[in-house]
Amino acid sequence: MKIECLREKLISAVSKVEKVTGKNISLPVLACILLEAKNGNLSLRATNLDLGIEISIPAKVEEEGIVAVSGSVLNNFISNLQNEKVVKMATDGGNLKVSSESSRATLKTLPAEDFPTIPQIDEGDSFKIATNEFLRGLRGVSYSAAVSGIKPELSSVYLYSNDKDLVFVATDSFRLAEKKIHLKKELENISLLIPSKNVSDILRIVEDSKEDLEVNYNKNQISLSFDSVYIVSRVIDGVFPDYRQIIPKEHKTEVVVLKQDLVSFLKISNIFSDSFNQVNIKIQPKESIFELKTKNSNVGENVNSIQASLIGEDIDVNFNYKYIVDCFSSVESDSIVLQFNGMNRPLLVSGVSDKSFVYIVMPMNK
Repeated sequence: MKIECLREKLISAVSKVEKVTGKNISLPVLACILLEAKNGNLSLRATNLDLGIEISIPAKVEEEGIVAVSGSVLNNFISNLQNEKVVKMATDGGNLKVSSESSRATLKTLPAEDFPTIPQIDEGDSFKIATNEFLRGLRGVSYSAAVSGIKPELSSVYLYSNDKDLVFVATDSFRLAEKKIHLKKELENISLLIPSKNVSDILRIVEDSKEDLEVNYNKNQISLSFDSVYIVSRVIDGVFPDYRQIIPKEHKTEVVVLKQDLVSFLKISNIFSDSFNQVNIKIQPKESIFELKTKNSNVGENVNSIQASLIGEDIDVNFNYKYIVDCFSSVESDSIVLQFNGMNRPLLVSGVSDKSFVYIVMPMNK
């Protein structure tokens, strides 16, 4: 292989692909980026067996070839080349020589034939969606997915269609987030579970795209295509809980408060919270009392009184501060509605003018 390409395009591709490389002692080739020069293009591929990516960039190809090199080494070297326009790469025996006008390096390679194939979805269904809409859906709920993989369906983002809505849902059984993205036309029946660890990589890779996403899927995989980028993720073989049954249909206490006010006071409260991130919420509508209280035996205690519209019964309940704060970036309105249904019942959070997002969080035991 012998090629030249623009450093700007190369570093953009390498930085994205390197995010997907894996660490596997028994399969060291997973830490590599597979470079293939062919037909005036350089193709870069990486996979961790859960998620795969392929990006093509234009290149001046003098000799076609294919080689696997360490993703982290290549990324670190290329990203630190300053004020360089062109990067040259050429294979030399078992090495890849990478050079610019002022710097050169020799990288060890691994056998390209050991590199796993990136799956292509040839049979299945597809749809197109604006990138920012798809990202809104994933970002709106992914933080609520379980970290542990004991129950794979809970450590995933559930994606399904409902008339003209594409619905994103995630839960760790302590809180649940649902985000609806309204589309122009009704989609075929979609029901997919995307592993949350893959979602975080997808968000980092796709966030700069201005093009629409072409989404292809079948019962085993989902792929996203845009620009010259192709990402494919496995999907979980499981059944997501019927969460709609636990969304409260009524409430006994309602609070309408400015989002920024609540965020600011919760941040203050967290300074004094205990190791369980516990915050006490006290509401007495008749006395116009809405208070947040935190206490830490090693730090002290704090009480914040917040201006809000209050309706309904008195309530005194504890929540995990972090679980409440996590959802605010997903609420696309200036004011938030908090609906309580009693002491040991979940809190429902939504936006006053944003009906596309619903968040449920369970209280803590005192």
